[in-house]
Amino acid sequence: MTTTTRSPLTAADRCDRCGAQAYVRVLLPTGELLFCAHHARRHASAFADVAVDIQDETDRLLEEHGAPAR
Repeated sequence: MTTTTRSPLTAADRCDRCGAQAYVRVLLPTGELLFCAHHARRHASAFADVAVDIQDETDRLLEEHGAPAR
């Protein structure tokens, strides 16, 4: 798995599981999936070994809601 920089996810990008704003893009050999932070954590073990790339922007949640960055 590699990590590359792509265009940032926007408010128009929605989680494929629940429709909430997506903060994680998982590129698979056959396409891509978008996840909210909750569903990305929930399904991480399922996609970690097969993902070609994972774009994780969940740190933006901390910035957007005033929490100190980790």
